[in-house]
Amino acid sequence: MYRIITIGREFGSGGRELGRRLSEKLGFAYYDQEIISEIARRTELSEQYVQSVIEHQPTFSFPIHIGKSFYPAPTPVFDQSMAVYQEQARIIEEMALRSDCVIVGRCGDYILKKYNPFRIFVYADMESKIKRCREKASEEEKMTDKELKQHILGIDKKRSKYYEFYTGHKWGDKLNFDICINTSRTVIKEIVPALAKLFEE
Repeated sequence: MYRIITIGREFGSGGRELGRRLSEKLGFAYYDQEIISEIARRTELSEQYVQSVIEHQPTFSFPIHIGKSFYPAPTPVFDQSMAVYQEQARIIEEMALRSDCVIVGRCGDYILKKYNPFRIFVYADMESKIKRCREKASEEEKMTDKELKQHILGIDKKRSKYYEFYTGHKWGDKLNFDICINTSRTVIKEIVPALAKLFEE
């Protein structure tokens, strides 16, 4: 059985960097944007469209586990959203069964629950997230701190709704993860060696 690490993260917390550095340290495969690319290839949808679908919950707001009888008549948009999620789940499972790996976001912890992945959630205070965003991307530099804060909160709200829709679990709830890491005022590359020791044989 291959070792699987899944990473959920708040926007600007450094979760993506942590996942990449951890995979490099351990020699594990790393999957993030690759999942989007593979969905686009298999469905013949553009990567931009797939990304937009994954960043938003389907049209209806009922949890997916309630059952179809509770839904109004399906719509093409809803059907497309469900098709993308189902393809995503198949791809993530295929990747997890291929080799030791780190999978970032996209409900990986829930999709792979039967394989008992090690589930990490990364978070940080708002000051640290704003600072990290400004260091990583020029687009955010054009925003005021107030605008950037709203941008961060907006993305996390979308992630929360998406996760909760498909899993029925609360996004970021510590009970759904094996370890939660606070990266506030932290240099990611300095904490990875200690974290990697949990998985080194």
